Amino acid sequence: MLRLYKTPTLLKKLMPGYTWHREEAEKVLYLTFDDGPIPEVTPWVLEVLATYKARATFFCVGDNVAKHTEVARQVLQQGHRLANHTFNHLKGWQTPLQTYVENTERCQQELVKLQPEGLKLFRPPYGRITGRQAQALRQKYELVMWDVLTNDYDRSLAPEVCLRQSIKSTQCGSIIVFHDSLKAQRNLEYALPRYLEHFTSLGYTFRTL
Repeated sequence: MLRLYKTPTLLKKLMPGYTWHREEAEKVLYLTFDDGPIPEVTPWVLEVLATYKARATFFCVGDNVAKHTEVARQVLQQGHRLANHTFNHLKGWQTPLQTYVENTERCQQELVKLQPEGLKLFRPPYGRITGRQAQALRQKYELVMWDVLTNDYDRSLAPEVCLRQSIKSTQCGSIIVFHDSLKAQRNLEYALPRYLEHFTSLGYTFRTL
């Protein structure tokens, strides 16, 4: 199975209206977590991040925020940020424009209850979004993709490979995607602390978007 860990430069050039990485002269990385928050995984992620004094941005499914508000509140209390990942983790290519926009706004309403300043970052689930959807949402949100996809959600992937390829694909300014989800839990629990240990030892810091 072909897995992409590093986003190809050509794809970034073909899709210039998206944020794929941050230009950084310093040793800075941007950890992001998709699909939470959930009580089974997210609190553990917060503990690991605290150990390494790392900050991260959590792209939340609005339905999870509504169900697990206390977990979402913990994310903010520990210095991280909440961002938008639609309310129902919709597949953009299979969803009508109006439904997609309304679902995104429904998620944002949940986030604003906890994060009143209303951080306007959006990541499309699966990275799949139509041109019309992107055009509509870009009026309000920064559309954030990624430079490094850990593939931690792939249960057929060995945790050691997940870690090795993620480290190999990372460079200064990278936006990295992990998942605080049950599907990713095995690979996440192996890879995340080791990933943080590796880059912290090299003098990198981890910041929110």
